[in-house]
Amino acid sequence: MKKKIAIAASAVLAVVLLSGFRGGGWSRDPERIKQMITWKLDDKLEDLDATADQQKAVHAVKDRLFDEGKLLATEHQASRLEVLTQLESDYPDAQKLHSLVDARLDAVRAFAHKVVDAALEVHRVLTPEQRKELSTEYRERMGIK
Repeated sequence: MKKKIAIAASAVLAVVLLSGFRGGGWSRDPERIKQMITWKLDDKLEDLDATADQQKAVHAVKDRLFDEGKLLATEHQASRLEVLTQLESDYPDAQKLHSLVDARLDAVRAFAHKVVDAALEVHRVLTPEQRKELSTEYRERMGIK
């Protein structure tokens, strides 16, 4: 049961934190995206009746992940430009293109692991009742019984 709650909590946290990490959004205004994520998170924390200490801890996790996600998005943009440059060339470097793909996959995988670690960190901050509320909400949204 604890594993299911941890998975549900991590999924909810990932959705909230990564909602601003969609392609193209970073080019608009990262601070606006951060503000929107903060609003969503504040709404969720209010629904959970989170204490001030819980809110502070969760926001610290959000800020850390946001900064790392922002860096990931910046690196992704640079990689996309390199792919374009290679494909515009008369003789694209296949090895370089494959290396770029591998590097991006490794970066996304590493970030995904950080998201899981962050979810576990938040899991430890929340009470069993708050985790149950998140789990129930997640199950309802996903149509899981």
